[in-house]
Amino acid sequence: MPLSYRYLRMRLGEAGLLPTSKVALVASYLLGLDLLLFVLQRAFGLLKLSYGDSLGGWVSFLSFVVIVLFSILAFRWVKAKALWRLRNRLIVTYVFVGVIPVVMLVILATLSFYLFAGQFATFVVTTALDSELKSLDAANSAIAHELAAKMQSGVNPDTTAVEGLRRTDKAWFDRRLHAWHDGKIVLNSSPADSVSSPPILPSYLKGSCREVVRDHNKLFLRASETIPIHGRSLTVLSSEPLDQRLLQDLAANLGEITLYTGITLRRVNAPQTAAPNSSNPGVTGTQVSTTPSQPEGDCARDTDTAQTGVFVLDTSKAAPLYFAGTVPPAARSLDRQVSFGTSVSVVDWDTGDRLNPVLITIQTRVSKLYDRLFNSLGDIAPAVEWGLLIVAVIFGLIEIIAIVIGTRLTRTVTGAVAQLYEGTQLVNRGDFRHRIPVKSNDQVAALAISFNSMTASLEKLIEEQKDKQRLENELVIAQEVQAQLFPRESVQLASLEVHGFFRPARTVSGDYYDFLTLDADRLILAVGDISGKGISAALLMATIHSAVRALSMQDVPVLREPAAVGAALGSDVMLASGFRSLDVSPSALLSLLNHQLYESTPPEKYATLFLGIYNGAERKLTYSNGGHLPPIIVSEDGSIRRLECGGTVVGLFDHRTYEEDSVELRRGEIFVGYTDGVTEPENDFGEFGEQRLIDLLRENRDLALPRITEIVTAAVDDWIGANEQPDDVTLVLARAR
Repeated sequence: MPLSYRYLRMRLGEAGLLPTSKVALVASYLLGLDLLLFVLQRAFGLLKLSYGDSLGGWVSFLSFVVIVLFSILAFRWVKAKALWRLRNRLIVTYVFVGVIPVVMLVILATLSFYLFAGQFATFVVTTALDSELKSLDAANSAIAHELAAKMQSGVNPDTTAVEGLRRTDKAWFDRRLHAWHDGKIVLNSSPADSVSSPPILPSYLKGSCREVVRDHNKLFLRASETIPIHGRSLTVLSSEPLDQRLLQDLAANLGEITLYTGITLRRVNAPQTAAPNSSNPGVTGTQVSTTPSQPEGDCARDTDTAQTGVFVLDTSKAAPLYFAGTVPPAARSLDRQVSFGTSVSVVDWDTGDRLNPVLITIQTRVSKLYDRLFNSLGDIAPAVEWGLLIVAVIFGLIEIIAIVIGTRLTRTVTGAVAQLYEGTQLVNRGDFRHRIPVKSNDQVAALAISFNSMTASLEKLIEEQKDKQRLENELVIAQEVQAQLFPRESVQLASLEVHGFFRPARTVSGDYYDFLTLDADRLILAVGDISGKGISAALLMATIHSAVRALSMQDVPVLREPAAVGAALGSDVMLASGFRSLDVSPSALLSLLNHQLYESTPPEKYATLFLGIYNGAERKLTYSNGGHLPPIIVSEDGSIRRLECGGTVVGLFDHRTYEEDSVELRRGEIFVGYTDGVTEPENDFGEFGEQRLIDLLRENRDLALPRITEIVTAAVDDWIGANEQPDDVTLVLARAR
């Protein structure tokens, strides 16, 4: 593999860009395939081959799949990198829990406010239009009743009163008044500049009404009143053009008003939303009503528009007819422009249907609507304004307090987690002394306290482990030293073969055995057991070993420490027995060892010790037993002799004397010295016992001494089973020959 390729893979791996997951591998392969097909498509296109057209679909499909897969990978990468820190997770949580709902509420409130402002703007215009229509209707009704009264009294109607109103009342400047009596026109009053003929009275018109009507493609506000006179009817009709002048009056101190025609109303089976007409800028983005209103009076005949149903406005052919006013300038930076629209039902004067309403759009400012709204409140408007301002300030303060509290709580959580993370990193590097400062009384603080307790426990455990390791190392050294104290090989005399075995229960042992040749015919045998276990027992064992060897050095037949012997045995005994000139004896050695151990060890420390001196010339074993398990001698015929002569344990009491005895070792007899680790192990059937040991010795007395040792220790192991070895196992075997 080239070095540059390895380097590139290493750098991509360090940057986290090397594809390792299944999705990344599939996305990479598809991207490569997509690029290959794209290159082939371009090449075929340059060569003007038809194959390029067939590859276009595959390139588009693979591009879409690759975009989807890499979007998934990008989301995973952002999630792994950006959301790894707890602070980022909390921020994202706060965004979803707090910020996004607040933003949604703000957007909803803004849209609601915009819709309310638009509806209020259209309400102002439609209310003004309706007020103008009601004013026209009231004047028409008054004139109709006045004309009816005159005609009943025989006076013919004239236009004098109407002309007077036109001169004195500005509202009547452009109004037209017509009256029919029994179908014949009896009154026709129009402005001086008007050249239009009187309207034709439709057949469907009955009673009184007021409506916006379309007559000869012109829009009018019309009100009619029909009064019966002597069996005949008097119909009075007042009209006011819905034109530029009227729109200008409606737009005064509000904004720009535009009136659109060419709107059609059509029934649908289900509610639909009218698409805005992109060719008419005044209509785009406005909201309109889609249900026709019911006629007031009898100005419209009973058509489909008066029936229940769902209707929509078709604005595809809408065109502006009139516009008046201008959009007021912004009073402040947040004074936004409001554009809204509404439909106004229009009655076709000839047919009486309502299928062609008009659309009125209003463009104004929030400040203008605000002034219109609060002007209606009168003197309490300032109080309402101050109340809203106070509520806004209170809400702002609450939001600031919430942000501050949330930030502080976030810092307490993220700070504690950061401290815990730093603490775990230090613990991972082996620094168990690091502690996290606790400054609160909550669950996070309890977690910090638990962490500090854990690190303290780990620190203590590590120290204990080090101490244990150091102690184990010392025990290993002590074991090696102690192993040097035991005889390394069997001893062979002309008339005696000696073999020893030792297996500690722990690293070091308190059992002791030794055999030391004094000359070609003499041998010292020693078997002992120290009270307790472990280091203290091993040290006392080493002391006894050193003392026994020191007292038997250089083949000195006479004791070199008469004062010590005298202290141990008493001066009278020493003088009476002539101890100064006697050979070394087992009993004297035990007495001296007893005194030394008593003086140099704690009161609870003692040992059991068997000492024997074998004389090969005489085949005699002289011994003294200091509280140890009596060694046994197994004869060729299987009989048993126990070596019990001696005294109490060594080192527990001072001024103790020990007896000694001698036995003859005949050819073929086996001397067996052992410790309680051989006879005292227990299982469900009890102790292994001395008798079981004797039986094994009898059965295998003809075998070699090492083989006998193996058989005995194997039997002890079988007796113990899976349990731990309870005590040290020591065996000393000697066979006379």
